[in-house]
Amino acid sequence: MYIAGEWLMRADRTHRVVNPATGATLGELPLAQAADLDRALEAAERGFRSWRRTPVEERARVLRGAAQLLRDRVDVIARNATREEGKTLAETRIEVMACAGLFDFYAEEAKRVYGRVLVRPSGTRSLVMKEPVGPVAAFAPWNFPIHNPGRKLGAPIAAGCSVILKPAEEAPASAMAVVQALADAGCPGDVVQLVFGVPDEVSRHLLASPIIRKLSFTGSTSVGKHLMKLAADTVKRTTMELGGHAPVVIFDDCDLDRTVETLAMGKVRNAGQVCVSPTRFYVQQGIHDRFVQAYSERMARMVVGDGLAEDTNMGPMANSRRPAAIAEIVQDAVAHGARIRTGGERIDRDGFFWQPTVLSDVPLEARIMNEEPFGPVVVTSPFATFDEVVEQANRLPYGLAAFAFTQDVRQANLIGDALEAGMVGINTTGLAASDAPFGGVKESGHGSEDGPEGLAACFVTKTIHQV
Repeated sequence: MYIAGEWLMRADRTHRVVNPATGATLGELPLAQAADLDRALEAAERGFRSWRRTPVEERARVLRGAAQLLRDRVDVIARNATREEGKTLAETRIEVMACAGLFDFYAEEAKRVYGRVLVRPSGTRSLVMKEPVGPVAAFAPWNFPIHNPGRKLGAPIAAGCSVILKPAEEAPASAMAVVQALADAGCPGDVVQLVFGVPDEVSRHLLASPIIRKLSFTGSTSVGKHLMKLAADTVKRTTMELGGHAPVVIFDDCDLDRTVETLAMGKVRNAGQVCVSPTRFYVQQGIHDRFVQAYSERMARMVVGDGLAEDTNMGPMANSRRPAAIAEIVQDAVAHGARIRTGGERIDRDGFFWQPTVLSDVPLEARIMNEEPFGPVVVTSPFATFDEVVEQANRLPYGLAAFAFTQDVRQANLIGDALEAGMVGINTTGLAASDAPFGGVKESGHGSEDGPEGLAACFVTKTIHQV
């Protein structure tokens, strides 16, 4: 843990960190006690009082310095992230660079936070000011162990807030590396705190404190709803990036070969353990059978193995719970009449590996049509008309991401407008960019990270009327 500028280790309570490619133990992680959390809260309160008064140029200097250190250390950070989370080395390298790019963006965006002066009679004045919201409690999941902590830290630090970050216990070294880069770049020890612990214990303790003024959470919808209830007791600001179940609308005028390749690589990214992973494929009738055949063949050719191996397309799932959960949801689909086109089984080797899987003829009653699988599984269904597919794509309470593939510009505009999602990808599965907001609607959450919107979420508005 990193509290008040010190790296701390506890021996009384620890969590075993495991390499998901081998099942071997990587190390023991300390779990915070109530006294550790109280110390972190006290530090965050001190840090906010001083950091909010720190000139924006100094905050920007820290973020730029941390960004450069991340780039300088990319090989070590990426390798450790692959060892503890499982995704390929190419993916973790991209993640380090994305985190660095986000820090660079907020270093500059913090200089463009403006208030305004309202028109009043001579001698009077009304000012609208933006002020940092206060200490932030931030909870980050394991699936993007570098970029998610970066998102939780970059905007608040730029805005003048302090942060208590609790990343996932499954992949701690990645978050440690991000915090270490900030510390080495000159971020004061009271500004950023890093704690690990039993999730419910930590969240209840931090969110009960009046010191915390904002909650930032990325994770499942069910946990997000629980945290929002805790935050409501003290009326904390919230930014919630919750679960999804991304629909993919594939029109019969798409570039079939390109669509197959784009969606295949997009699906095996992080073994499908991505909140915006393309999952529910609605394919127009004219190309449905050809698409399913080509896509299944492409997924069957994916090389699954240790993320450190150069030829690996997809690494293991992140922990022992994931293959078991995928097996259960696939078996349910088959029991409801689904057809396995490829995959469908755990890979018999050390670690937590699952075959890239394609299911067709899946009825709406199957769990996988209604619950996010969070794994390398795709379900396909044919459609005939535009209105029919829009109804199916929007029928769930989730609205994080959606995708569509077409070469018709007018159709692209229409489907982009019709899909109920915070983010829509047309002919691409790439949705994250430092300067663009990332977030969902409906039960996929509210508020945004990244972009100017992510910074704005760390401010409150004050109006000063002066006569």
